[in-house]
Amino acid sequence: MMTRTRGWEVAWLAAMLAGLGWSWHGAFDPGIWAMEVFPVFVVVPLLAFTRIRFPLTPLVYGLILMHAFILMVGGHYTYARVPLGFWVQDWLDLGRNHYDRLGHFAQGFVPAMVAREILLRRTPLKPGKWLFFLVTCVCLAISACYEFIEWGAALALGQGADEFLATQGDPFDTQADMFMAWVGAMTAQWLLSRWQERQLGVLACRAVGV
Repeated sequence: MMTRTRGWEVAWLAAMLAGLGWSWHGAFDPGIWAMEVFPVFVVVPLLAFTRIRFPLTPLVYGLILMHAFILMVGGHYTYARVPLGFWVQDWLDLGRNHYDRLGHFAQGFVPAMVAREILLRRTPLKPGKWLFFLVTCVCLAISACYEFIEWGAALALGQGADEFLATQGDPFDTQADMFMAWVGAMTAQWLLSRWQERQLGVLACRAVGV
C-alpha cells in the first residue's frame, strides 16, 4: 500500500511534470523557455537524489514547487509578457510588466527557507539574529550569481538576450531585482520560521523513531 509520504511525493512530482508540460507547449520562445526553467531541471534530480538521506520539510518542498511554477510561467510567456503582470500593470497604472519582480522576490523567499533549514540541521547555528543575517546573505549571494548569469547571457546573445533579461528599458533592473530578493529573504524568515521549526521537530522525531 502506498504510504502517505510516498503519495505526497508522487503528487508533488506529478504537479511538477504537468507544469513543465504546460510551460513547454506553445512557449513563446523555446530557447528562452529552456534558459528560464533550467533551474527546475537541476533542482528536481537533486531533490530526488537527497530525499532519503536528507529529506526536507513539507514546507520547503511546497515552496520549491511554487517557485518552479513561477519560473515555468515566466518561461512560457517570457517574463515581460506574462498576463498576470499586465493585469497588475493596468490595475495599478504601472509603467511596465512587473512579473519579473515577483520572480526575484521568490528568488529570495524560497532559497531563504532552504538555506535556513540546511544551516539549522548541519551547523551549530540556532534560531536568532545571526541565522537571520547569514540566511539573508546567502540569498543575496544567490541573487548576485544569477545577475552574473544574466550578464553573461547578454554578452553571448546580444540583442537576443532582451527576452531573457526582461529589463524593459529599466537601467536599474539589476539593483531592483536584487532588492526584491533581499525583501523576499527577510519576508520568508519573518513569516515562516516558526512553521519551519515545528516541521523540523517532526522530522527529528521521525529520524529517531519517536
